[in-house]
Amino acid sequence: MGRGRTKAEYHTPGTPILGNSDKAPPVAEKTITVDDLLVSSAFLYELDETLAHYELRGEISRKIGYALAETYDRKIFRSITRGARQVSPITATNYKEPGGTQIRLGTATDSSDATNPTSLIAGFYDAAAALDEKGVSSDGRVAVINPRQYYELIQAVGSNGLVNRDVQGTALQSGQGIIEIAGIKIYKSMNIPFLGKFGTNSSLPLAGDFVGETMPADTAVSGDNYGSRNNYGGQVFGKSCGLIFQKEAAGVVEAIGPQVQVTSNDVSVMYQGDLIVGRLAMGADYLNPAAAVEFVVDVAPTVTNGAVATSGAAAF
Repeated sequence: MGRGRTKAEYHTPGTPILGNSDKAPPVAEKTITVDDLLVSSAFLYELDETLAHYELRGEISRKIGYALAETYDRKIFRSITRGARQVSPITATNYKEPGGTQIRLGTATDSSDATNPTSLIAGFYDAAAALDEKGVSSDGRVAVINPRQYYELIQAVGSNGLVNRDVQGTALQSGQGIIEIAGIKIYKSMNIPFLGKFGTNSSLPLAGDFVGETMPADTAVSGDNYGSRNNYGGQVFGKSCGLIFQKEAAGVVEAIGPQVQVTSNDVSVMYQGDLIVGRLAMGADYLNPAAAVEFVVDVAPTVTNGAVATSGAAAF
């Protein structure tokens, strides 16, 4: 991945053009390793399928696909969060490249500002300004927040003028990028890091059955161990509550795209059923930290505009 700035110079007639005097922009190369094979599987007994009064095979295949997609999203969001916590990716002499950005929502000493629409909107404008100041393109900027945050913004539409009044009803509530703040399209997901959990913290009122899933450490394995070959971060997401990023923020590599395999013939006869296996081999990591912004609450950001405000990387 090449990343860097250069400058424009005036040409002197009769002199050869041999590259800028600043010796071209600095380049940083990022290696993203493919993680070990990820699988999700289920055995479907033929008699159960025969007696079922509904289409069973397709539903199982969909659930397997959902499991793979969930892991895929979570690894990417963790990578973007780690990118927002990085300082300048360039170490060349006399070159300066911006790092990631963390923005604290509100000033409360608890997590209440994570779902406060006023704090969220202010955070969006701060993030847009930070991306502008770092020279990040406005093309492809998106935000991913959890459902509680998204619907808080929906309820505030009438008073804050976030959305064109022609966009209402189901389209507005779909969570598919209808809302924009400062040119940033907003999506909702239950797979982002949110106060140390995936999607939504279980301490919220009327929390659903699938909230509160703790984010385990997902660091790189080595040798004969099997798992992630990239570092997706330890358990350091306790104050994280939303992401804003541009498409340069992270990269994904795939050796085997999401696919489903089904046994047949002799194996089906032997076991009187089929094994349905979903598989995926991918890897993700941050690329350009300047294109990543992390929302945090109840903590002073450790990375502000690419400079470390306190010693060490963010560990909350």
